Amino acid sequence: MGHGHPEQPARLSAIFDRLIASGLEMIVRQIDAPLATRAQLERVHEPHYVQSVFDRAPTDGLVMLDPDTAMGPHTLAAALRSAGAVVHAVDLVMNREFQAVFCAVRPPGHHAERDRAMGFCFFNNVAVGAAHALAAHGLERVAIVDFDVHHGNGTEHIFETEPRVLFCSSFQHPFYPFTGHETDTPHIVNITLPAGSDGARFREEVERHWLHRLHEFQPQLVLISAGFDAHAEDDMSHVRLREPDYIWITRELKKVADQYAGGRIVSTLEGGYNLSALGRSAVAHIDALLGH
Repeated sequence: MGHGHPEQPARLSAIFDRLIASGLEMIVRQIDAPLATRAQLERVHEPHYVQSVFDRAPTDGLVMLDPDTAMGPHTLAAALRSAGAVVHAVDLVMNREFQAVFCAVRPPGHHAERDRAMGFCFFNNVAVGAAHALAAHGLERVAIVDFDVHHGNGTEHIFETEPRVLFCSSFQHPFYPFTGHETDTPHIVNITLPAGSDGARFREEVERHWLHRLHEFQPQLVLISAGFDAHAEDDMSHVRLREPDYIWITRELKKVADQYAGGRIVSTLEGGYNLSALGRSAVAHIDALLGH
């Protein structure tokens, strides 16, 4: 997205380097992401918007879709693979080839609305995956849990009238994109965290608001928008989570998946911009997904 932009290729390198250092690279299987199809994208995005992203993709230089969100010559392919990764991951767990999949993708997706790119996001990766689970696999209850420090406004926008999807989101408030704090929809459960909130506050709010709703909903598939920018070392926010907090929430979500979804759980990368904290947190999350 340009020199100095926080949404940079080194984010994925930081995760892969940490996988190697931890030894988990020898345990996990790495699979290349396919391209999402237009039909898969158009389950959650307006066709005219999808076409506009294709039309604006440059052959050189940068094109700004909003003040924070830039397309370069290879951005469209990357965005299609980011969405395609979650679709493929859903197929893998639904076909019982794997129980848990982590999609190490960029650009992220949870700010992309039905007809709008924003916040580094072009296509809403987790929403594309959830819609695929409903349409292609006939599921009736899919849970999306988003613990990025920013509200997943795009995911909420897409599923605000879809009760087959339970959306649970935690985010710093007031903070970009300044949405979600007034939501009053039965299948959307938002947790607002004031600046300075630590892991104890996060866990207390999750236990109070999310966990009983997830158990009541009994999801047949659990999807995670895994943003690690609420880490204490990440300058993009003012929430103070640490690796043990990401391990804790992953284990709690894994319990839900094990109880109701046959263990089926798919996580996809959203935010996280301090490279060291991102690598450590993502690998701790992957390790917990493995049941360690």
